[in-house]
Amino acid sequence: MPTSATVTAACSAPLAAGFEVEFADAGGTRRRELLGSCWDARFEDAVPVRPFRWAAGQRHFSGWWWSAKTGRHVGHESWLERDHAMLLDFDPEVAGFSSQPFWLSWREDGKTRRHAPDYFARMADGTATVIDVRADDQVPARDAEVFDVTARACASVGWSYRRAGAVAPVLAANVRWLAGYRHPRCLDKASAARLRELFARPAPLLAGALAAGDPLAVLPVLYHLLWTGTLATDLASAPLSGDSVVAACGGAVS
Repeated sequence: MPTSATVTAACSAPLAAGFEVEFADAGGTRRRELLGSCWDARFEDAVPVRPFRWAAGQRHFSGWWWSAKTGRHVGHESWLERDHAMLLDFDPEVAGFSSQPFWLSWREDGKTRRHAPDYFARMADGTATVIDVRADDQVPARDAEVFDVTARACASVGWSYRRAGAVAPVLAANVRWLAGYRHPRCLDKASAARLRELFARPAPLLAGALAAGDPLAVLPVLYHLLWTGTLATDLASAPLSGDSVVAACGGAVS
């Protein structure tokens, strides 16, 4: 649920008067309302407002990311968008997210313009973040103007907004590897409990796995625990390896 701070910000409705949103809720019902009157809708559950298309020879890559966080598929239209969907799924501060959550409409020079942001994320504290994904070198002036308008619309209702560019290669590669073990079927609770004991003090990844049992059986569990944040290691500085130092975090095994 939105926090009181978000409610206070969102009550500045006059700032949002120039913006409308069109969206389909989780039940598929199409709605069109002033942004200021529906800012608290569950856009993290919204159905994409436009289809994700596949065609022979197309230059971009469209697909669906299965979110371990929500148990649903989230669409993407490029490898870069896929990586950001993956990072939203991995981020413990994100409670839920959706792709192409709404059409944002406004009037400009006597004409109606509209834009569908790439992602809407509901954060764990109840606040909201809207995200457009575009590499830094692929933002022409006209698109930059659209992103600026979107940022103003989001600010008018207390949402955060950001344009997300390229992901650091090492971080992307490491999280992509862990994502292969994100499904709950990778969890064996007995092995997980043993791994938490072994990594109560930081230790190399492979050494801990060998101490826990057959690495063929233990490593998928270990990678799942790294995905869920039950175990932690530095994913930004170097590729994940047997020498990566792993430590247990607080909280229950998940």
